[in-house]
Amino acid sequence: MKPVSLLLIACLFTLPALAQKNTAGKEDPAKKTQTVEVSCGKCKFGLPGKTCALAVRMGENAYYVSGASIDDFGDAHAHDGFCNAIRKGEAQGELVNDQFKVTYLKVLPASKKQEAKQ
Repeated sequence: MKPVSLLLIACLFTLPALAQKNTAGKEDPAKKTQTVEVSCGKCKFGLPGKTCALAVRMGENAYYVSGASIDDFGDAHAHDGFCNAIRKGEAQGELVNDQFKVTYLKVLPASKKQEAKQ
């Protein structure tokens, strides 16, 4: 009985981690995909706000994201999370009322150089 209980407990902790999305939406081949920097708007991009929230930086300008959450991509406060690291990503969407309304967002794997900085 104990092995079954341990297996059940392990599944309860493992399945939510496996269910986390790595993309917001589905890529549309008809739309332009742009490379952006992805991170926490408050912690890494200096945007105004009281809580941690997903943001993208395109060129010199950063925008909070609507259509995806910072928690969709793992623990934001982990050593490689968005509150501690800026990652590259591929995005599709449009600027609406000074927010980036995302229809597709894929966070790219961290480069060896990025991992060494963290």
